Amino acid sequence: MRSADGSDFGVTWLMSMFHADWTHHGPTAVEAVEYHLWDELEPEAVLAVRRDAALLQRLPSATIEVLWQAGTGTGPSFFSGGRTGVTSGTEWAQTLTRLCDNWLSRHAGADEAVAVPAEWDGAGLADTVVTEIEAAEFLPDEAGRALAECAHSCTPDLAFRLLLRAMQQTGTATGAELSPEHYARLAALGAAMRYGEFVVSEVQHLVK
Repeated sequence: MRSADGSDFGVTWLMSMFHADWTHHGPTAVEAVEYHLWDELEPEAVLAVRRDAALLQRLPSATIEVLWQAGTGTGPSFFSGGRTGVTSGTEWAQTLTRLCDNWLSRHAGADEAVAVPAEWDGAGLADTVVTEIEAAEFLPDEAGRALAECAHSCTPDLAFRLLLRAMQQTGTATGAELSPEHYARLAALGAAMRYGEFVVSEVQHLVK
C-alpha cells in the first residue's frame, strides 16, 4: 500500500487536504473526506487510509486530536462539533474507517486483505523515528509527545509520516529551517521505509 506515483499515502495524504480552505470541498468534515475519496481512486489508496485510521484507534482520543491538529490547518475548533460535525479524536478515526468501508463496499473485490511487509511498518525503526521526532525542536512539545506515543503504540511508519506532516505544517507556518544534514537523515529514513520520492521531499523546502 504505497502510492503508485511516489507521493504521500494513507491518512497523512488525507490530512494534507485539510488546509485552511478545506471547507471548499464540503461544509462538514465527512463531506470533505467523501469528496477526496472519489470513485476513481485506486483501492490501495483507500485501504491505506483505512489501515492508518485503524492504527490511530490504538491511541487515546486526545492524542489523535493533537496529531490531527499538528498536521492540518483545521485549527483547535475542528473537534468542537459545530460545522465540522466532529467531537473527538476517537470518533474521527472511527468515522474515517467507516467512510473507507463505505467506499470499499461500492467496489467489488476492493476490500481484499493486503499483506503489509514488516519493513513497510518500519519494524525495528521505532527508536530512530523517536530520535527524529526529538530533533524537530520547532514542533510543540505536545505534538512531540503524541508522535512518540504513536511510534510505540501504532507503527514507526505511521509516526514518521505524521512527523513529516507536522513538520510541513508547523515549519511552513513558523518559518522553521532544516539543515542539509537533518534533511539527509529524514531522506535516509524514508528510503528505509520504502517511500516514494515525493514523501520526505514535502519538507525539503525547509532546508536552508
